[in-house]
Amino acid sequence: MRRWLFGSVRARATLGATLVVAVALLAAGASVLLALRSNLTDQASSEAESSVRKVAVSIATGTAPAALELPDGDDTPVQVVDGDGRLLAASEDLERISGTGSSAVKPVTPPVDDGGGDDAGGDDDGGSDRHGGKGKGNGGDDDSYAYGEIADDADGGMGSATVDGETRDYRFAALEVKNTRQGDLTVYAGASMSAEQSAVGTALTVMLIGFPVLLGVVGAVTWLVTRRALRPVEGIRSEMSAITASQDLARRVPEPATHDEVARLARTTNATLAALETSVERQRRFVADASHELRSPIASLRTQLEVGAAHPELLDVDGAVADTVRLQELAAGLLLLARLDAGERPGEARVDLAALAGEELSQRPAGRVAVRTHLEPVEVAGSRSQLARVVGNLLDNAQRHARSRVDIAVRAEGPWAVVEVGDDGAGVPEAERERIFERFVRLDDARARDDGGAGLGLAIARDVAVRHGGALTVRSSPAAGALFELRLPVVPVA
Repeated sequence: MRRWLFGSVRARATLGATLVVAVALLAAGASVLLALRSNLTDQASSEAESSVRKVAVSIATGTAPAALELPDGDDTPVQVVDGDGRLLAASEDLERISGTGSSAVKPVTPPVDDGGGDDAGGDDDGGSDRHGGKGKGNGGDDDSYAYGEIADDADGGMGSATVDGETRDYRFAALEVKNTRQGDLTVYAGASMSAEQSAVGTALTVMLIGFPVLLGVVGAVTWLVTRRALRPVEGIRSEMSAITASQDLARRVPEPATHDEVARLARTTNATLAALETSVERQRRFVADASHELRSPIASLRTQLEVGAAHPELLDVDGAVADTVRLQELAAGLLLLARLDAGERPGEARVDLAALAGEELSQRPAGRVAVRTHLEPVEVAGSRSQLARVVGNLLDNAQRHARSRVDIAVRAEGPWAVVEVGDDGAGVPEAERERIFERFVRLDDARARDDGGAGLGLAIARDVAVRHGGALTVRSSPAAGALFELRLPVVPVA
C-alpha cells in the first residue's frame, strides 16, 4: 500500500491536492465558526445590555425593585442585587443561576414603602416621607436621592440559568444604579445563547458532512485529471520500453497535440532518440571504416613479411616500414578521435601558435612545393599536442594538394587567433566543403591509398578546434585553391 501510495505520481498528486484542500477547508471552517460565534455572542451581548438598561432606567426613575415588571425568565433572566449582595428582585420561575453577582433566585427583602411615613402622624403633607427613610435619615426634605444614577458602561460575562426546569446558557450584562432609595443596586440581565449554539451546531454539522464529501470530490477529480494529463507520459514510457527491447532507434515516441510540458518532453525525447540514432550510426560507420582502413596496411605488411620469410632476397624493407608508419599514424588518429569522443578536456596550457607553426614546418623536409609564411605571435589556451596535430594536418593536406605553393599565416583578430593555410591546388567544391570534415571521407578516392590519407586528418582538426572553443572552415584561396581557416579564442592578457 505504501509503495503504491508513494510510487505513483497520480496517487501523490491526488493525496497532495486532497491534503491541501483539507487544510484549507479546516482553516476556513474554523474561521467561519469563530466569526459566527463571535457575531452571535456580540448580538446576545447587545440584547442583554438593552434589557439591563430598561430595568435600570425603571429603578432609576423611582420604581421599587419589588414593583418592577421583569421580562420572561426563559428569554431574559433578571436579578436586582443591592450593595450587600442581597437579591431584591428576580425573574419569575427562576430556579438556578450562575455567572451573576448572586446565586440566589428568590428575593429576601420586603418591598420598600414609598407612601407617607409613620413619623408624620398621618400628616397629609407627605413631604420628605414620600422619598423613603433614607431621605429622612439625611434630615428632612432632600430630593437628591429621588432618582438613581445609571453607570455609563455595562459589564458582561457568560453564565447559565434554569428557568421552569430548563437550563440554558446566557450572556449576562451587569449595570450599576447608584443612589437609589435602596442604595446602590446592580442589575443583571441575560440573553439566551440558544441561537448561537444552534447556529454553530448546524454549521458544524454541515461542515462535518460536507467536508468529507467535498474532499472525496476533490480527490476523484484530481485523480481523473491527473490520469488524463499523464496518459501521454504512459504512452512515452511504453514506447521507450519497446524501443529498448527492440533496440530500434528509428522509432519515435508519440507527441501529444498540445503545448504543455508533456508535449515538450515528447519532442525532447524524440530529439534525443534522433541524436542517439545518429551517434550510433556514426559509431557503426566509424568502426566499419576503421576496420576497412586498417585492413589494407595490415594485409600489405603481412604479404611483405610472408614473402620475405619465404624469399629473404625479395623482402621490401622500405615498403614494410612505410606500411608500419601508416598503420601507426592511423592507430594514433583513431585513438585521438576516441579520446575526443569520450570528452577529454583540452587542458589550459598557453600555446604560441606562431611558434607551433614554425616547429611543424621545421619538421618537414623541403618538398616539391614552396611554403610562404607570415607568423605573428599569438597565444591560446589548450593542449599543445592536439593543436600541433591540427596545424600538422592542415599543412599535410595543403602540401598534398598544392601545385606549387602553400601559404601559412598566423595573426590576431580581436578576441580570436587565426591560422590560415592555403594552397594553389584544385580547391574544394562548395557542395563538398562540409563533407570533407566527416571521418574517412576523401574527395580523391581515385588516388592510391598510399598517396592519400585515411580521411581522418580534417575530421580530427575540426573536432580539436571545437573542443578548444573555436572553429575550422574552408573557402577558396586567392590562388584559386583551398584556404583553411582555424579560429581559436585568444588568451586574455594577465
